[in-house]
Amino acid sequence: MQVTETLNSGLKREIKVTVPAGDMEAKLIARLNDIKDKARINGFRPGKVPLQHLRKLYGKSFMAEVVNDILSNQTRHIIADRGEKAAMQPEVTMTEDEKEAEKILAGDADLEFQLAYEVIPTIELKAFSDIAVTRQVFDVPDSEIDEQVKRVAESARTYEAKDGKAAEGDRVTIDYVGKIGGEAFAGGAGEGQPLVLGSKEFIPGFEDQLIGVKAGEEKQVTVTFPENYGAPNLAGKEATFDVTVKEVEKPGPLEINDDTAKALGLESLERLREIVRGQIESQFGQMTRQKVKRQLLDQLDAAYRFEAPSKLVEAEFTNIWNQVNRDLQAAGRTFADEDTTEDEAREEYTKLAERRVRLGLVLAEIGEKAAVTVADDEVQRALFDTVRRFPADQQQQAFEFYRSNPDAITSIRAPLFEEKVIDHLLGQISVTDTKVSKEELMADDEEAEAKPAKKAAPKKAKKADDAAGDEAKAEAPKKKAAPKKKAADSE
Repeated sequence: MQVTETLNSGLKREIKVTVPAGDMEAKLIARLNDIKDKARINGFRPGKVPLQHLRKLYGKSFMAEVVNDILSNQTRHIIADRGEKAAMQPEVTMTEDEKEAEKILAGDADLEFQLAYEVIPTIELKAFSDIAVTRQVFDVPDSEIDEQVKRVAESARTYEAKDGKAAEGDRVTIDYVGKIGGEAFAGGAGEGQPLVLGSKEFIPGFEDQLIGVKAGEEKQVTVTFPENYGAPNLAGKEATFDVTVKEVEKPGPLEINDDTAKALGLESLERLREIVRGQIESQFGQMTRQKVKRQLLDQLDAAYRFEAPSKLVEAEFTNIWNQVNRDLQAAGRTFADEDTTEDEAREEYTKLAERRVRLGLVLAEIGEKAAVTVADDEVQRALFDTVRRFPADQQQQAFEFYRSNPDAITSIRAPLFEEKVIDHLLGQISVTDTKVSKEELMADDEEAEAKPAKKAAPKKAKKADDAAGDEAKAEAPKKKAAPKKKAADSE
């Protein structure tokens, strides 16, 4: 086999591979000999079929298998023998001339093909001792636990019928129909909806207008949807809701004791507090880790400024761009609505794609040098966690998809590997803990490349610390458009 380099420019490589007809013939003969003793052909005893007769029957199809084997399985060995790693599957081209192809299959011509690919650049790892991050730590006070336990206990609070006007804290059960311009709109109706007045579960102004209503009363509520409301067809618009009050109930005493915990399926109040503390500490711990990870990745990004393989960048950009456009379409918005243009957005997200690819390659190199591995059982657990996020009737289908799709499994394994590399790095760099308030910890970072200015930045595509861009999460279905509040206007 003769390998000749025809292009070496930056990361781009093109090579010409020639496999002599004699070598192809040897591979064909080996295949024919392998079936000689197994072939059952009329007129011949087992094992006595002449090789030439086998060649006449199977020569062309077997030679096609030889060619496919070389193109499919040998190309990676060819590149590895050159001491290179291809960033993506090489592009393979060969003759399209039918007569030439017939000669190759007949064993009368050499097999020639070309490989075009980009190499993964050589990354010389630098000392990690120069990297320093500050880890913000929030010590959860007992008052935070008490407040959350109280909110949890609210779900176990009992209510009893009230003969009189509804006051703040009372629960009303209502039917409602929402209208804009006198026309009912999709998602704006409900029946038998329980609502605790003052809970701020519905959009601003809705609950306030129900204070003072009685069971059996009909009332028209007028509200204006917030400008940042999740449903673009409703955002900023005035709507009326025809409300029928079915029932008014006053709250029973809020008791926080072992009986309350048992009503929630737990054995004691102590166990409830333990679970609540664990959940809160986990949430704040995740915020702490994300901020540390951001600092670490920003410094790695500044330290490793090499050319990223263009095909990988294109693939990552495509993932981001598709998500951007899906999110804009779902919101009924355009780039102009986000104070940008399509060209400006493309430029910003191309930079984000380049960053992700570079960081992905750096983390992969660090992980390889540190012998970081992800066990199969870890992937299996993560797969089950992912599948559980799908609706129950789709879980088996999702499971089969992941199990039968290597790329999908890679999307499960990649973030596990990344987090293990981050853990490894945190043991190598300088980490300084600093105590902060909850407000300081929860304060948003500047997400320069994640959310350029006011540009469209989708949830899945915007995280600058998702180095490889390998998020593959199932999202919960969104709530009705009205009159319930959306996350966008919850603060």
